[in-house]
Amino acid sequence: MTDFDRASVVITGASQGIGRHIALKFAKETNRPLILIARNQDGLHQTKDLIEQTADNKVLSVPCDASDIHEVNSFKLDSDLSKPAIIINNAGNFLLKPLYQTTSKEFHEQLEANLFTAVNITNRFLPLIKKLSRGLIINICSVSALHGLPESGAYSSAKHALLGYSRSLREELKSTDIGVTAVNLGQTESPSWEGSKVDRDLLIDPDDVAAVVVNITKLTARTVVEEILIQPQHGRVAPM
Repeated sequence: MTDFDRASVVITGASQGIGRHIALKFAKETNRPLILIARNQDGLHQTKDLIEQTADNKVLSVPCDASDIHEVNSFKLDSDLSKPAIIINNAGNFLLKPLYQTTSKEFHEQLEANLFTAVNITNRFLPLIKKLSRGLIINICSVSALHGLPESGAYSSAKHALLGYSRSLREELKSTDIGVTAVNLGQTESPSWEGSKVDRDLLIDPDDVAAVVVNITKLTARTVVEEILIQPQHGRVAPM
């Protein structure tokens, strides 16, 4: 067993939704230690409790705003926890608002939530990953990174930036054994849809997203999924 096989997984946005599903899937299918990061401390504890009900993975919950570089650089890891080799940059935030009504502050907040969370977490752990035999960084992007979206232009712009960051990071790390994957997600079932008129039964099942993510980490060091597009079976779900 290599150091990669024993290494822990960092998952941001793990307090609910897709991040929680990814954490639960890792716990169900692997014995990797899990480092769960999110701003919502109560949600993190709930995710940890759900894992501990069915699995015996070591779990470290880290309440942290990943968009804040000072918070990211200041939290400590348990000394008995194996070094992380896998990062799942899942944290993000969606803003439904026309561009002409979007304030400069809101634009910055979208960039911080959807780009700098990934940049900060990657920069924090990449030096550690480089000391291992191999590693993997998976950035949860969006179909809105592939084309502009009306009514959510700031979000789309931020996701374009995240995809550009992912592609550039992939190029920089090609000479190493650290892979970079961008997962471009369509509309996926999550708590953020509560109160909307969208038929949530038509949205992507977050368990399917989690299964894809975990399976990507099971590939050999000879193979990397650079980008993958996941969509609802019947296409975009109205009225969003």
